[in-house]
Amino acid sequence: MATTASFDAQRALALAAQTFDIEAHALQSLAARQGDGFAQAVRAMLECRGRVIVMGMGKSGHVGRKIAATLASTGTPAFFVHPAEASHGDLGMVQPGDVLLAISNSGESEELAVLLPALKRLGVTLVAMTGNADSTLAQHADLVLSSTVDQEACPLNLAPTASTTAQMALGDALAVALLDARGFREEDFARSHPGGALGRKLLMHVADLMRSGDAVPRVDPSTPFTALLREMTAKGLGFTAVASADDRVLGIFTDGDLRRLIERGAELRGLTAQQVMQHAPKQVRADALAVDAADLMERHRITSVLVVDAEGRLVGALNSNDLMRAKVI
Repeated sequence: MATTASFDAQRALALAAQTFDIEAHALQSLAARQGDGFAQAVRAMLECRGRVIVMGMGKSGHVGRKIAATLASTGTPAFFVHPAEASHGDLGMVQPGDVLLAISNSGESEELAVLLPALKRLGVTLVAMTGNADSTLAQHADLVLSSTVDQEACPLNLAPTASTTAQMALGDALAVALLDARGFREEDFARSHPGGALGRKLLMHVADLMRSGDAVPRVDPSTPFTALLREMTAKGLGFTAVASADDRVLGIFTDGDLRRLIERGAELRGLTAQQVMQHAPKQVRADALAVDAADLMERHRITSVLVVDAEGRLVGALNSNDLMRAKVI
């Protein structure tokens, strides 16, 4: 084996470029190899009342895990079962009516081959993804997806490289065709990714983040100015709502309003909340998406907004810090 002393940077770059060319060619050739079998496989998975089970050994198994995860996250119930473990009890995870996607470049994986009789007895639809149309796996399959490549990127033409790239792309193609057929939308994607950025934007509502109860700064219209300031200071949001006894929002008073009154030299001690408040403050419904509240604040260049229920009654308050903590913005 050569040592690092013989390392040739230019050769490494040339091999990288060659790898990219070989794998790009493999992908470009993949489309021409697909036909009615691909469409039938998509239909079988679309109409499946059970789950899509993905199997594969070695590198094909690693690809299979990714394909199963992509299918599951885009609306097609799917999971990976290791073929060797299936022979020792995990085959119980496979039920009649499932679709089984078996991945093997050679189509002669022994661990898959020993399962074929049992799978036939179960009555699953067997879809083979293989680079060998004459293989044992292909001959026993109900449907065959060709993942054939002309050569591996490995200089020895041994290590699975272009073939696993083709398998991965073919799995992505299945997922894309299925999500399109299902009418899968951003909202559906968010439901399966609640911890991601899109999930936070499309699933989190104002009610999930707002301050409520005693944490909401509020005074009634007759509140003296000094008491109004105490309420603002105590709640620490930089504003207070002015609301009626039946929780109807009448106005708002903010830190900015205070600065403007001081700049004008107004005599503040004898004023009430009703005399200093802004009328018709910006409001957002509690059942609105948090991202819509963020958009409202950005459009009007404000950092806080009052939250109301369906009848327009004050139920909470939300500011930009609440949105940032939840990573909505």
